[in-house]
Amino acid sequence: MITIDEQVITYRKQLKSKLDPMRYEHSLSVSYTCMALAMRYGYDLHRAELAGLLHDCAKRYGDNELIVKCHKHNITLTEGELKAPAVIHAKYGAWMAEHKFGIHDEEILSAIRCHTTGKPWMGMLDKILYIADYIEPRRAKASNLGQMRHLAYQDLDQAMYEILAGTLTYLKRKNTSIDPLTQQAYDFFEELTRQKSFRITSKV
Repeated sequence: MITIDEQVITYRKQLKSKLDPMRYEHSLSVSYTCMALAMRYGYDLHRAELAGLLHDCAKRYGDNELIVKCHKHNITLTEGELKAPAVIHAKYGAWMAEHKFGIHDEEILSAIRCHTTGKPWMGMLDKILYIADYIEPRRAKASNLGQMRHLAYQDLDQAMYEILAGTLTYLKRKNTSIDPLTQQAYDFFEELTRQKSFRITSKV
């Protein structure tokens, strides 16, 4: 029977042979960051490691190739995804994780599936992967990275809200199409943050 360590090593070898070097390094870095966040919040380390490792497994394909492959495998694409095709690798990546890498854990598949957009009512691993993808050590472009790296280990929901807010601002400034699911995720975490703030204030 294959051990957890052997499984991870096998997946790393497969990814290293298929992804460009920087994408592979990013995948490793996200995987380690997922595990760090899992340790902080008491989540299963192996699930977190696999979600981080495989989250960009479909990045070897371009946007048009991904659309063709999704149609081939009867993976439904929304109008929002077709207008913002950069998010599609997440949905196809979840399919690859299941059918090419043998992952059948729905928490892992869900996290991979929504790591580009977020969604309302995200589970623990959904949030861990989304945030890890943003704050991993090799990231350097976002102006608020230092704050988000600190906040991620204080409050996952607040970090989700702040990262989604920054992402929407960035996409609007670039005049880039926004998948409606990202807006829905932002609205959800904005309301959650407001409710938390109200509860804290009402206790004072």
